[in-house]
Amino acid sequence: MISEKIIEAFSLPPERVGKEIQSDTQKELTGKELNLLRNEFPDFGNWIRGKTIVDFGCGLGFQTAALANMGAEKVLGLDLNVEYIEYAKRYALECTEDITKVVFSSSLKDQTRNYDAVISQNAMEHYTDPSEVLESMKSLIHDDGQLMITFGPPWYAPYGSHMHFFCNLPWVNILFPEKAVMRVRKKYRNDGANRYEEVESGLNKMSLSRFEKLCQEHHLVAAYQRYRCIKGLDFLSRIPILREFFVNRVTVILKH
Repeated sequence: MISEKIIEAFSLPPERVGKEIQSDTQKELTGKELNLLRNEFPDFGNWIRGKTIVDFGCGLGFQTAALANMGAEKVLGLDLNVEYIEYAKRYALECTEDITKVVFSSSLKDQTRNYDAVISQNAMEHYTDPSEVLESMKSLIHDDGQLMITFGPPWYAPYGSHMHFFCNLPWVNILFPEKAVMRVRKKYRNDGANRYEEVESGLNKMSLSRFEKLCQEHHLVAAYQRYRCIKGLDFLSRIPILREFFVNRVTVILKH
């Protein structure tokens, strides 16, 4: 109970969180869907022109349509959520300048294995089986293709628990038992989750070292790597142990 009281002391009123979530949803339609990719990957706007791309975990298709409008030759929007895919198809019809450039699918089966790149944004920390996902991504690119992955925050970052939508306390997942955190979370979400893995979208506790190990196991080499630390203290990413607690975003371009 003491742990829960401390967490609650650093948490927002439930009614205020509901309003912020609605606001975030509305922001997705502002035409800034590619801002993160532009910021994270060098010369992204020019590089993408004429490329064939897989938008892995495309969700509602906002980014997929934007990639096509930015000059990609072909974009495959891939997501296992069938309802998302159906929405994405409707959205693309309204918002894509050339609809022939966009294809959507909820299955990896029979997909062409010769794309220039697979793009994954803010998803690697959510997959139930990230190793299987990496292998699937790898299978979609040709020999000179690349995986462009950016995600954050990783598990040991200040808000790696992804509970910051209601709790302002950093490292809450390290400082307090999982049961205490999840009991407080129930005041903000009614999805019945009792563990981090059970929350909406899931949390696989992806640490920096775990991600690097997965890349090695799948024989993927970083052609580009950028680790952003909190408060711009990026030098901490080069210090063993400390890097786990202060790297807030992981961005890599991986090749065979």
